[in-house]
Amino acid sequence: MIAENIQNIGENLKKAAIQAGRNPDDVKLIAVSKTFGADAVTAAMQAGIMDFGENYVQELTEKREALLQSGIRWHFIGHLQSNKVKYIADWVHLIHSVDSEGLAAEIDKRAARTGRTIEVLAEVNTSAEATKYGVKPEQALDLLKRIVRFPNIRLNGLMTIGPFTDDAGASRTAFRTLRELFQEANRQGIGSAPLEVLSMGMTHDYTAAIAEGSTMVRIGTAIFGSRTTQSHT
Repeated sequence: MIAENIQNIGENLKKAAIQAGRNPDDVKLIAVSKTFGADAVTAAMQAGIMDFGENYVQELTEKREALLQSGIRWHFIGHLQSNKVKYIADWVHLIHSVDSEGLAAEIDKRAARTGRTIEVLAEVNTSAEATKYGVKPEQALDLLKRIVRFPNIRLNGLMTIGPFTDDAGASRTAFRTLRELFQEANRQGIGSAPLEVLSMGMTHDYTAAIAEGSTMVRIGTAIFGSRTTQSHT
């Protein structure tokens, strides 16, 4: 079932990219495996996925330990508390959810101690929903300028969570806001290199995100099925 789901998503992703006049190879699929065990992750790996996203530090560290020799690229996509950074700093591939200078400072400190540069995305709340994390769009460029000052962080792009709605127009508006911020940041030359990643789009809205320029879609339910268990916090 997981392999079939991944194949279907790949076909839909390709169609959406072509319709938008884009190269499908420019959109990476991140499998969101929160609440699903190592066996489900292994099944997705066997179907060709090597990038997995997790929302909770404890669950991520346990899953990584269980799959230590797998070569998986682990993405942290949930809200990250500063006191949890130390548990993932040695090995996390990409942190999608940096929404404050304080969190960036902690990531930089932990990166320096481990002798590596940690790649991050800045999270922007483009839907103005109070239940979501992320910097406000009007404050985003200032946050980016603060993040790039840290020597042990590489700011590689932006992330957002679209509105939880069936209204494709509302989703596209939120994603367009992020793309325009991304373009403006690159126009201003924020950082030592152009930003590359727009992480936006989930199971219910990834085709709209691709139409607006997403380079990473984060898909869980459409790959693994509905979640019936609680994650670690």
